Amino acid sequence: MSQDLFEELHELLIPKISKCTTNWRTPISTRERLVICLRYLATGDSHQTIAFSFRVGRLTVGGIVKEVCTEIWNTLQPEYMPSPTEETWKQSEKGYRETWNFPNCVGSIDGKHVSIKCPKNSGSEYFCYKKFFSVVLLAIVDPCYKITVIDVGSYGRHSDSDIFENSIFYRQYIHGKSLLPDKPLPGTEEPVPHVLIGDEGFALKTYLMRPFPRALATQDERKTNFNKRLCRTRRVVENTFGILAQKWRIFLRPIDCDVDTAIDIIKAACCLHNYLRTKQGTAILTPESEDENVPMRALITHRPTNRRSTTAAFETREQFVSYFNQ
Repeated sequence: MSQDLFEELHELLIPKISKCTTNWRTPISTRERLVICLRYLATGDSHQTIAFSFRVGRLTVGGIVKEVCTEIWNTLQPEYMPSPTEETWKQSEKGYRETWNFPNCVGSIDGKHVSIKCPKNSGSEYFCYKKFFSVVLLAIVDPCYKITVIDVGSYGRHSDSDIFENSIFYRQYIHGKSLLPDKPLPGTEEPVPHVLIGDEGFALKTYLMRPFPRALATQDERKTNFNKRLCRTRRVVENTFGILAQKWRIFLRPIDCDVDTAIDIIKAACCLHNYLRTKQGTAILTPESEDENVPMRALITHRPTNRRSTTAAFETREQFVSYFNQ
């Protein structure tokens, strides 16, 4: 974050994080409160380390982080992560079609485990299959690596499909509705639904495409070509999580605070990610410039699911298979 962007963010937050001066003491300035919060997000240091660096109390650091993260979300979310509209989906579809050669795609979706300290009296609710405690960050990403929608705070033991189908986004935009009206793929005449693309952690739906199982794809070149095209495009969301974790290194270690504060921290980091992507205009990695062998270990993906799919979902995927093998 450049100094100019920091000053702009500070101006937006001054009315929300300022404290009154009393006869008892002078409050910590708004600038220092914001610096403490950003330092915590960017380094992942403990509250005690931050407290030593700024000569304030450890509990004071914890209170500042929670309050400032909440206000970052409340201030930046309406502008940098607003509720998606029809125009939002149209612009996203255009970007995926022109940049990633995947028409009728409006977003790339994935869920990641964010490691947290074991919550008190939580039993195994937050214990995920990777043998650590976590909350799930589910995100839909546009072709420019900006986050369109997030769902944060689900139990680590739940699957991607369960979390997605119980999210507010699903009830508001998917259930009984369509993101955009169906339209034919380029060079074809039959209308095809607009879709999200995900990995094996999601069930195949008419509105969500996933790759073929590897055992089937190795026996059919058409399915292999489809998997290559889908997985190349789906790397947009993987790259976004990688950028998020490298800028905000709080994701590289377990978040040592209660669950509600951890959720506030994750939401604030996602808003700051969009804020910086919008202001800095960072270049987009093209399919040709990507390294397929770079792992991303900060956030852990979900395990695959084998839920049954409808005949309509298989037919929709077959339409994409035919298009990519013309």
